[in-house]
Amino acid sequence: MKVIKAEKITKVVSDLCVKANCVLRKDVLRKIRAAYLSEKNKKAKAALLAIINNAQIAQKEKLAICQDTGLPFVFIEMGQGVKIIGNLKQAVIRGIAQGYKKGNFRESIVSHPLKRGKSHYSGAVINTDIVTGNSLKITVLPKGFGCENKSQIKMFNPTASSGEIKKFIIEVVKSAGADACPPYVVGVGIGGTADYASLLAKKALINKLTTYNLRLTTDLLKGINNLNIGPMGLGGKATCLAVNIEHYPTHIAGLPVAVNISCHALRSASAKL
Repeated sequence: MKVIKAEKITKVVSDLCVKANCVLRKDVLRKIRAAYLSEKNKKAKAALLAIINNAQIAQKEKLAICQDTGLPFVFIEMGQGVKIIGNLKQAVIRGIAQGYKKGNFRESIVSHPLKRGKSHYSGAVINTDIVTGNSLKITVLPKGFGCENKSQIKMFNPTASSGEIKKFIIEVVKSAGADACPPYVVGVGIGGTADYASLLAKKALINKLTTYNLRLTTDLLKGINNLNIGPMGLGGKATCLAVNIEHYPTHIAGLPVAVNISCHALRSASAKL
């Protein structure tokens, strides 16, 4: 059995907060650079270059890639052979607060969704999966709400065709327009329950932006880019950098489909203990 102290988890989460907010993921930056090289629209090309330059400056100067440093979503994969000494949830929350303060990031979290009140650093959404092994993997995904607000879910009839599902996903991006800072990465969750499909869509965003040879993914990417929204709404080919899909078994009477859009600043960082 592997023993991990809560204090260690707090330190790791704190460091991940700074890294995720200041260093754009290599796979995301690679996709943006590829979009820049292939773009013909001059305004869109200039916007993509500005995004690339912004990411480089942020990493060099240890500044936030975006002023909206989001509501942190923390994915935890905890091995069955791991024992935590202390309170895991509180360790993560403390790490978020310490990391965001250390990075001088914006205080974007309110304690009560209705009463609101003064914003602060402390808070996160935490999802824990129990897995085999004796390691603990932590992934911090700072999710800005310019794009999070564009999330949607639809409960399809189980008889729905793939065409209907594709139309819904493309319409979600179309309705977002330029409001959520394209080029986008689109996370899709299919199956489970309404809440679990939404989790799958969020989880899809932490997957690497690999080109999957799947008909559904290919069709969605093509359909979304044909919307001609383009970087920052300036037109061009790069409305979407990638579509990532996660699926899960569901009930015979249902077919949940959730869409979670990320702006071009798709930020996450992981560590394994």
